[in-house]
Amino acid sequence: MHLYESGQMYLETILVLSKKMPKVRSIDIVEEMGYSKPSVSRAVGLLKNGGFIIVDEDGHITLTDEGREVAETIYERHTILTEALIRLGVDQETAAEDACKIEHAISDQSVAAIKAFLGM
Repeated sequence: MHLYESGQMYLETILVLSKKMPKVRSIDIVEEMGYSKPSVSRAVGLLKNGGFIIVDEDGHITLTDEGREVAETIYERHTILTEALIRLGVDQETAAEDACKIEHAISDQSVAAIKAFLGM
């Protein structure tokens, strides 16, 4: 299954939430992302059918190995790009917002070069 930017964002959000709380539910994603319940429900269904997440009988969401790999890649990109922009003088909030936009389009080669340049 090809994962579009929105799917990557959901996986990244699930990863970040799972670092903050023991159990992640759809409502947590709604609150974190500011999306409607139906939108999140649809995305969760697609991610579940694609094998990226598991939803248990209580509605708790867990990343599969494949889902975690995608989420960690996107999260790492976000972290590296945010840090690069901050070091260039961009304020933290703007840097994080811009990194979120760039992280889905930038090549692995460019991310690796930025990471090396930053010494990360």
